[in-house]
Amino acid sequence: MQSFAVRAAIHIAAIFGIYLSLAMLIPAFADLYYGNSDWRVFALSAFFTGGLSLAVALATQGRPPVVSSRFAFLLVNLLWFTTAAAGTIPFLASPMNMELSDAVFESVSAVTTTGSTVLVGLDAMAPGILLWRSILQWMGGLGVIALGLFILPFLNVGGVSYFKIESTDIEDRPFERLSTFTISLMVIYCLLTLACGIAYAAAGMDGFDALNHALTTISTAGFSTHDDSFGHFQGNLAILWVSIVFMFIGGLPFSILILLTVRGRLDALRDPQIRAFAGYTASFAILMTIYLRLTSDVPFFEALTHATFNFVSLVTTTGFSTHDYAAWGPFAVALAFIATFPGGCSGSTTGGIKAYRFIILFELMANGLRKLVYPNSVQPVRYGDRPVDEDMQRAVVLFIASFFVLWGLSILLLASTGLDLITAMTGSLTALTNVGPGLGDFIGPKGSFADVPDFAKWVLSLAMLFGRLEILAVLVIFTPVFWRR
Repeated sequence: MQSFAVRAAIHIAAIFGIYLSLAMLIPAFADLYYGNSDWRVFALSAFFTGGLSLAVALATQGRPPVVSSRFAFLLVNLLWFTTAAAGTIPFLASPMNMELSDAVFESVSAVTTTGSTVLVGLDAMAPGILLWRSILQWMGGLGVIALGLFILPFLNVGGVSYFKIESTDIEDRPFERLSTFTISLMVIYCLLTLACGIAYAAAGMDGFDALNHALTTISTAGFSTHDDSFGHFQGNLAILWVSIVFMFIGGLPFSILILLTVRGRLDALRDPQIRAFAGYTASFAILMTIYLRLTSDVPFFEALTHATFNFVSLVTTTGFSTHDYAAWGPFAVALAFIATFPGGCSGSTTGGIKAYRFIILFELMANGLRKLVYPNSVQPVRYGDRPVDEDMQRAVVLFIASFFVLWGLSILLLASTGLDLITAMTGSLTALTNVGPGLGDFIGPKGSFADVPDFAKWVLSLAMLFGRLEILAVLVIFTPVFWRR
């Protein structure tokens, strides 16, 4: 890769850093409003981040690069690294005296919308820090949508955009101009966040909680303002159902939401991944509800609410919880472990393997079995009623193979730090799928990653970035051919 392309990517990332420094002023004003002296932390962090970013931007000015897949790979990785690095600064500068590994872990968990945390005592924490965590997750959620809709399909490493599935004809696209589509995406994302916040407030949350949880619900991210997460509100079933609805919406493809709300295209809901996502989410919730009713004396509607909430949260990789579902019994633990894998739809804010990949994978398996019976037959792979090209098939198989290889490697690295097998296995899995809580003695839905060894936190931070960027977009920059001129 030419040096001027690397220079241009750094220049763009530095400009983005300036915008991130402006975002730090929002929690500064929040601390000022609540009379907390931590506003100085965010003011100084904004000044430092903005000044450094401006200096780098001025130093890297040059000719614009030729747009290519290699430049896009580099830029995507740099932008996420920049966001995570900028997000770390207020944590390091805060009076909490966080170590570097903790600050990086918290920031990476936020921007990748994973929701794992090393912080305890959230109920008494300064409002600015709590809001900064939520803002990072909200921005990360918007970035995830853009990644799934625009970047990954362009790079041929996975991702299903409306343009790729529906048609290449301009008449069938949501909008003729990409800028119009992007503006519509941002407006809908903001309106959904506003609607979620208003619904939370109407259901009984105070204003600050409603704001923070709206930011982290639409982004299916999972940070809360309370150590007990939504266990703090478990007696208010209305709040839980508000969260269920908006977490599920966050798991839907935003291109479909745009078609539905702006163009009134009800036929867009026929996307096969939506049916698959709704099907397995409902199945998890129903199975858990039946199990709770059979093994406890919890009333039916309460069992349905808590089962649905916790498993919608797991499937959408949000990470909120109302109970320690590991205490519900072995069946609940096994079901929660399985629910960590699938994720939501492509072009949503969720992580995980994604519904469309399972659809294509099962179609490949069915075709392979049919070919055993009819070896000379032609068996096209289809996504709904549309054929899937070989590039997409290759990307799906490559992603799933890479996912399990990285998962195995992460388990070994975590186990080498002394973590038990369950913690190592579910901790690495929840990082790669961006779910948040794992299973085990201290990283479960009611615990935190505070007691995880420092080396393990670095491994998990890297795994979260791999998972958020769909693995292949990160792996490719470690190959020698990527840097070859």
